Amino acid sequence: MTYRVLAVGDVVGATGLDYIEKNLARIKKEVGADFIVVNGENANVVGATPRQLDTILAAGADAITLGNHTWTRWELQPYLDESAVVLRPANYAPQCPGRGAAAFRTPFGKLVVINLMGRFTLDTNTDNPFLVADALLEHEEARMIVVDFHAEATSEKLAMAYFLDGRVSAVWGTHTHVQTSDARIFPRGTGYITDLGMTGAMESVLGIKSEQSVGKFLGDVPRRYDCAPGPGKLEGALFEIDTETGACLRAEAVRYT
Repeated sequence: MTYRVLAVGDVVGATGLDYIEKNLARIKKEVGADFIVVNGENANVVGATPRQLDTILAAGADAITLGNHTWTRWELQPYLDESAVVLRPANYAPQCPGRGAAAFRTPFGKLVVINLMGRFTLDTNTDNPFLVADALLEHEEARMIVVDFHAEATSEKLAMAYFLDGRVSAVWGTHTHVQTSDARIFPRGTGYITDLGMTGAMESVLGIKSEQSVGKFLGDVPRRYDCAPGPGKLEGALFEIDTETGACLRAEAVRYT
């Protein structure tokens, strides 16, 4: 038997949230997904509020992962302690609110979702994600394990995939908001894509107003990013997992407009 996990790229602002609300259930049916993981750390453009994350869950997400903007909204801290399905990177210090991994029941046994964050150009006040992954997997008996690696560098993401190949079912990258074309299965059976892309405005720079991004590179005074309006899109990847072995049988990028 197989189990299909749909991983959805970073939801950006009101445009991304609106697209998720209106389309996630339809997309789940079209791709035949059994389980959906959504990266929600940019639901407020920078960071996310509990209400926005609840909106993503109500739309059909089974789990939400976060990243380097986790602590932007103070009200998220008690929310993370209370939620069993919204994860922050596991390599934040253990005294930080929330959890970095969670187990979910499926008809075929346990599915574990792990959230990790890279250290290259991101928050350096984190533990080594490779060693944290090792510790999380040391006594884990689940066959189906998927990992959201929120990282900047493509080299760090690829290195993590090789490090975890054969030990987890899938590794996908988030954070850069640009979908890569390298969805594949690694030699020992781990599905992979360097970056899922994003869920947000089609006409934008990473989900924000294009003129604002252009202005930043021209040297304009810094200001808070504004979500770009207009038609939205959803990008991500579908991983089909063998329920007996945990190996990935298919890894495919998806994009909906």
